[in-house]
Amino acid sequence: MDQSHLNTNQSRSADRKTVEKNRRIQMKALYSELNSLLPQTSRESLALPDQLDEAANYIKKLQVNVEKKKERKRKLVATSAFDKLNSKGSSSMSSSVDVSVPRRLPKIEIQETGLVLHIFLVTSMEHKFMFHEIIRVINEESEAVITHAGYSIVDDAVFHTLHCKMGDCDYGAGSRISETLKKLVNTVN
Repeated sequence: MDQSHLNTNQSRSADRKTVEKNRRIQMKALYSELNSLLPQTSRESLALPDQLDEAANYIKKLQVNVEKKKERKRKLVATSAFDKLNSKGSSSMSSSVDVSVPRRLPKIEIQETGLVLHIFLVTSMEHKFMFHEIIRVINEESEAVITHAGYSIVDDAVFHTLHCKMGDCDYGAGSRISETLKKLVNTVN
C-alpha cells in the first residue's frame, strides 16, 4: 500500500510540474506577443514587471486616443451630413439647420423633387417625439407613402431623414405637407 501511495504522489507531482511548465510556456508566449505589439523603446533594460506596467500604460493611452477619435468622427459625420444636405439643394436655398446651438432645436428642412419630399429634421433628445408627429402628419395624407426613414444621434442632437413619395394625382400634397410640418416644428420653438 505504501508503494501505490508513493506512486500516486509521484504522479501528482509530475502532473503539477507539467502543468506549471505549460503555464510558464504560455505566459512567455503571451508576454512575447504583447511585447511585439508595443513601440520599440529601450524596454529591454527594464525588469519584467516594469515592462508590463509600461505596456499597461501604453494600452490605456491608446484607449483614450481611440475615444477621442470616435468623438471627433461623430462630430465630423454630423457636420458632413449637413454640408451634403446644403450642397444638394438649389443654390438659392440656404440651410435653416444650426447644429452648433442645440437650444434652438428642433429645425426642419424640406426639399421637394417632383413627387418626392426629402425631410431633414434635427431635434434635441427632449424633442425626439417630433419625429413621431411628423410621421403622423405624413400618414394622414392619403396619397403619401414614406419610402425611407432613418436617424443618427450626435451628443444631444438627433438627426432624422425621411423620404416621402406623393401620389401621382395630387400635385398639391407636397406643399400642404411641407406647410403643416413647418408649422408643427415652429410651434415647439
